Amino acid sequence: MNCQDGARAMWLDKVFRLAIFRRREQAGCAPSYRSAPATRSGFAEDMGAHEFGRAPRFLRSGEMTTSEAEWPTRRGGSGIGSTPFPGTGPVGHRARMRQKLLERKPDALADYELLEMLLFFAFKTGDTKPLAKSLINRFGSFAAVLAAPQGELMATRGLGEHSVAALKLVQASALRLARAEAMEQPVLNNWDRLLAYLNAAISREKVEQFRILFLDSKNRLIADEAQEKGTVNHTPVYPREVIKRALDLHATALILVHNHPSGDPTPSRADIEMTREIRQAGEIFAVVVHDHLIIGNGRHLSFRREGLL
Repeated sequence: MNCQDGARAMWLDKVFRLAIFRRREQAGCAPSYRSAPATRSGFAEDMGAHEFGRAPRFLRSGEMTTSEAEWPTRRGGSGIGSTPFPGTGPVGHRARMRQKLLERKPDALADYELLEMLLFFAFKTGDTKPLAKSLINRFGSFAAVLAAPQGELMATRGLGEHSVAALKLVQASALRLARAEAMEQPVLNNWDRLLAYLNAAISREKVEQFRILFLDSKNRLIADEAQEKGTVNHTPVYPREVIKRALDLHATALILVHNHPSGDPTPSRADIEMTREIRQAGEIFAVVVHDHLIIGNGRHLSFRREGLL
């Protein structure tokens, strides 16, 4: 077969295939396509997956979800055929929100608007305002949403890996900023900032957490370490381990900190006895216990101020 015969054969094959396709179309036989496998290479979460009880998939940049692709014919609809959080406002809402933030500063935004904008980074399209409001209604506040356990956030309808990661990134950034501000000056001269940091770090924890602030001879923060996590009302603490860690870090002073998940910072008998044991052990090695702080939800108690140390 020469080149002309080969080209003619290819052309006839295409014509034959086209004729078969048209006959199937006229007979009502829809062509079948293999569905593309789900990918995890993008960052926009498929909101439609949550609507039908499926695990979320992740899209390549610029790819639309099944629900988004059908918006032009379903906009304004409701029920099974519509997306959970369809865009309801005029075009340009996100740009106006960014302009509001930059020109009028963050204080001009309500809590749900801050959360709405934060979710922009996880959802490339769609209206995130309903999701932001539902999260605040569920957890109680903007701060509580950021501090919510990762497992609870992942189990929340409308959230997935990327949106939860965005929330936890903001929480971690806020804690590092608060910690950096608390470390700028000697801790005892920067008490308000220290309390603000500790409240942000552990006041919303649902189990007791015992932390120790290790200080140098000028009362500057060397390290802030979580020693133990316990149950909702008890954390085991061993004075010998506390003092050993202080010696390892060459710390000369300590501030003990733990939270009460109940929100009531009143110390228990065990809290008082444990503090006394650590203070006595520290005296042997010239390690001073400056204070023991109990952090509740928006409240705190100082052992030194209450005459318990």
